[in-house]
Amino acid sequence: MVKAAGVLALTLLMGSGVSLASDDEHERTMLEFGTMVANSSPFIGAAGTIRGIAAAPLPWSVTGRIKGELKTNGELEIEVRGLVLANDPSVPANLRLMNPVPFFSAVVSCMSSVGGKVVVSNITTANFRANTAGDSKIEATVALPAPCVALILFVTSPNGAVWFAATGH
Repeated sequence: MVKAAGVLALTLLMGSGVSLASDDEHERTMLEFGTMVANSSPFIGAAGTIRGIAAAPLPWSVTGRIKGELKTNGELEIEVRGLVLANDPSVPANLRLMNPVPFFSAVVSCMSSVGGKVVVSNITTANFRANTAGDSKIEATVALPAPCVALILFVTSPNGAVWFAATGH
């Protein structure tokens, strides 16, 4: 019975895409992603607030790709290509499909525990230069809380003020 339960658990993990590799590099990866979703209706402004971070007041779009990874030691890398204001009637015509923000930052958001109570823990990186095409490279090491569960990563305006794109695990 125990052996059958172990085989079932292993089968479920393998089917879910969770890696069981013994290689240290794979064991230390908390989240690896090849996409993020930009804020768009209904996630606009205060109505799009997630974990205490408001969505940008205008819709954004990913015209390229956003990929990256977060390691258990807090090493974070995000390669941003084409994170721009959306081609949407709510966006002024002269700002559509461009990034008007000179810097992006990232926020790592986890559910954690303080004094036995579940809390939201948002950790904001420094600001990283972004060009008008919406390209940026975010490389930082953040102090992760223990535990860090229900992980969400955001690409934000400077200092984590509002989020433009998000992904999670």
